[in-house]
Amino acid sequence: MEFDWIDVAFDLKKITPREIEESFEDPFGLRLLPDGVEDDAKARYFNLGKSIGDRGIFTVFWSDGKNYRVILARDMTAEEVSFYERKNSEQGY
Repeated sequence: MEFDWIDVAFDLKKITPREIEESFEDPFGLRLLPDGVEDDAKARYFNLGKSIGDRGIFTVFWSDGKNYRVILARDMTAEEVSFYERKNSEQGY
């Protein structure tokens, strides 16, 4: 998987590209497609994952199947952490 970091619209000093990429490699990470998306070419996905340093990261991204374009990345909120943990416990992790 390749990431496109050119001209991102958020501060890469708050969350580094490495941490974001690690959150995508999280074996317990969750990738979600919002409801109501009919056109795959315009689809924006959500990723909830943790970095190696255990930092919970929420990401909105676009993908063509080979390349990833991160639109937004930030720390997970308390509700997102709870959702992440609940979904993983449902899977038996």
